[in-house]
Amino acid sequence: MRYDKSRELFARAREAIPGGVNSPVRACRAVGSDPLFIREADGAAITDADGNHYIDYIGSWGPMILGHRHPAVIEAVGAVLQRGTSFGAPTDLEIELAEQVIAAIPSVEMVRMVNSGTEATMSAIRLARGITGRDIIIKFDGCYHGHADTLLVEAGSGVATLNIPGSPGVPADVVANTLSLPYNDIEAVTAVMQRRGNQVAGIIVEPVAGNMGLVRPAAGFLQALRSLTADNGSLLIFDEVMTGFRVAHGGAQALFGITPDLTCLGKIIGGGLPVGAYGGPGALMAEVAPQGKVYQAGTLSGNPVAMAAGIATLKEIARPGFYEALEATSARLADGLARAAAVAGVPVQVDRAGSMLGMFFTDRMVKNFDDAKTCDLKRFSSYYQGMREAGIYLAPSQFEALFVSAAHSDEHIARTVAAAEKVLAGLAAG
Repeated sequence: MRYDKSRELFARAREAIPGGVNSPVRACRAVGSDPLFIREADGAAITDADGNHYIDYIGSWGPMILGHRHPAVIEAVGAVLQRGTSFGAPTDLEIELAEQVIAAIPSVEMVRMVNSGTEATMSAIRLARGITGRDIIIKFDGCYHGHADTLLVEAGSGVATLNIPGSPGVPADVVANTLSLPYNDIEAVTAVMQRRGNQVAGIIVEPVAGNMGLVRPAAGFLQALRSLTADNGSLLIFDEVMTGFRVAHGGAQALFGITPDLTCLGKIIGGGLPVGAYGGPGALMAEVAPQGKVYQAGTLSGNPVAMAAGIATLKEIARPGFYEALEATSARLADGLARAAAVAGVPVQVDRAGSMLGMFFTDRMVKNFDDAKTCDLKRFSSYYQGMREAGIYLAPSQFEALFVSAAHSDEHIARTVAAAEKVLAGLAAG
């Protein structure tokens, strides 16, 4: 494939945008490549500026569960554009989307719309601190909850990809009340809660980690978090920005049967447009201004265009049989990739939760961030480059998940597995 136009655009971008990208992982530095600049997308396919076509497993980092340019979403956005793009005032659309979220997510009785996952998590943490009157927040190594100062500690995703332990510009006293513990380590959490539980405002967790690669919760881990927070008067916050409506219609909390106190959402609920939300029981959400004293605001919160896209998306995924079909497609991809690696003799760990997939180049089971960091990043880079040349668009980082959409067909999966077989065989031979 030729990438002349993408390279030209990247050179131009570096003169106007830090690093030439507006989010660090997109620079593709971790895989030794320049980024592709995208011209358009449709269904499960994406086309770059040079006209190269790819099967897309990034899906705008998760939101595109229906695929790109789904007719229902395009129609809904087009209709609301005739009304305007932003009013800075309430509309019927934000009520409708909130009602759909409440109907689907078991723990949510009221929800506040914001503009991003970062806003959702930082607002939920502020609420937890405001309700409990405590300062300490517990998070887990490799779990990325956005780039708010208090959460940029041992974060995964782009921070891990660039090998940044934290970030300059975040004062030590800002993160002094954030404790980061190993994911899936029940004993570590129990020990901290026994010592300092009466100081902990809340525990925030990705119920299925997707920002250190995909790592499922160990048996009993989420249940332990629920028990420990309840026993100590702390709040359990599920960051379901990625897993919400992705691993199941009701999110990871429905999949695992856990009821958190607060839930953070994003990605899918905006149908591909910028949106986030946080919600929980009415008694807790009543503490948010203007009803309560915990302040949070946003000029574009509840933006009608984003609300319309989210409403259309949630209506489509609520149709009977949607998740069963998506589950089957995702399983075919995961099984095919695992078989391809086994036949090639390349040590790979493939795991899946709903339509999220992870693929680690290692012979050991990955249970936490330390395990993920031992994977063969050089071999992953070679795999990424080979798959891209074969027309398969993957996340340019070992520490990111893959996403399957309803637009991925049996043919897409077969082509992807065939490409993986060839690339992995080449890695084994090399």
